[in-house]
Amino acid sequence: MDFSAANTGLWNFMIQTGILAGIMLLANILCRKIMFIRKAMVPTAVLGGFIALFLRELNILPMDLEFLEKVTYHTIGIGFIALSLRIPARYEDREKNDMAGLKSGALIVSTYLVQGILGLIISISLAYTIMPDFFKAAGILLPMGYGQGPGQANNVGSTYEQLGFEGGQSFGLSIAAAGFVCACVVGIIYINIAARQKGIKRQDKGYISGSVTVEDFQSENEIPISESVDRLSVQFALVLIIYLATYLVSLGVTSLLAQLAPGLARTLAPIIWGFNFIIGSTLAICCRLGFNVLTKAKIMTRQYPNNYLLSRISGLSFDFMTIAGIASIEFKELEGLWVPFILMSVLGGIVTYYYLKWLCKKVYPGYEHEGMVSMYGMLTGTISSGVVLLREIDPSFKTPAANNLLTGSSFAIVLGAPMLIFIGLAPESDLMLFITLGLLFVYLIPLLFIMLKVQRKRPIKGE
Repeated sequence: MDFSAANTGLWNFMIQTGILAGIMLLANILCRKIMFIRKAMVPTAVLGGFIALFLRELNILPMDLEFLEKVTYHTIGIGFIALSLRIPARYEDREKNDMAGLKSGALIVSTYLVQGILGLIISISLAYTIMPDFFKAAGILLPMGYGQGPGQANNVGSTYEQLGFEGGQSFGLSIAAAGFVCACVVGIIYINIAARQKGIKRQDKGYISGSVTVEDFQSENEIPISESVDRLSVQFALVLIIYLATYLVSLGVTSLLAQLAPGLARTLAPIIWGFNFIIGSTLAICCRLGFNVLTKAKIMTRQYPNNYLLSRISGLSFDFMTIAGIASIEFKELEGLWVPFILMSVLGGIVTYYYLKWLCKKVYPGYEHEGMVSMYGMLTGTISSGVVLLREIDPSFKTPAANNLLTGSSFAIVLGAPMLIFIGLAPESDLMLFITLGLLFVYLIPLLFIMLKVQRKRPIKGE
């Protein structure tokens, strides 16, 4: 085997990883030493991502776009598996009764609908006024790019391009890129405003890192430090085995669908692979519950998951996920489409902000700021931008906000199924376009009812 630099397959991974690591350390130095950046509460990973994006666009650093996309994809799954393996804290009965998972799912899908309504109003208005040749159904790409990210924006944009939307794929990807920028910029501004109003306080990172106790680092019945296998190795092994199981389950489901229903498989396969972190998190929770059963049966005598080390694994994953995700942003050529792009990007960010700000106060009482910043980051960018913003005000994930991103995304897959119908109906004809717009309004009503009215009937202790 050739171990020299001529073997690019051998060295490319290490070179690209080293570049990302160097940029992360540079961003950390800037965050610590430059007063403006420190006071602005810019997350280190976000700053590093934009530095990497700037250097890549200027061709100063040889950054592999495909590698960046792979890192973003895999670190999402690994990070959430590590989070889901952690032994959860005990929540109060009131927190168990608020049905936050279902409400988060309704919040996510309702935001898609609001974005879709706004996008269609913009695209229809432009098509009937100053841009008569504009593709009227293009507004559906706003929730695809902002709400679901570049993957779905690319898929739907490509489909619409085949139906007559010239430049549809580039338009969808550019909307997704603008959403990522909007998530980071508006999210940071929100954190700063909330901090000044004393609604939240950014955690002192020096205090956190210096206040780790023995109880945090090692719980009762865990693997002792003197064990021949390192505890971090055990945590990595658990995470990677579950990620392997995630791949096998996804492969099995998509292969079975391809045999039984090829048409349905073409629609669902990208969703299954795109949301593999939900499958991974579910398997991790099942693994953790299995450990509990074995422990109660006295078959297993030690607690293998370590919350402290699993938090470090998830933190490492989310940092690299954020840097790689921002560095991979691409603004495509938008000749003749700048007016709808600017209108949808700007108004989409504003409307999403005020819609979520209104609902997060009602859906997440007691941690509305954590809920707001995480949901806004996810519903304008991706789940990675939601997580990195949340870590600025809840670095240890002590509130249920991070868990709501997971459970909410699971419910959103079911509640969001009608969006597939709307995507197909909108470009059929002008009549179907207006019917789709009406259906978006109609479907928004039951979702608002779920968020504002639905409560579990089980009584709360002490009341």
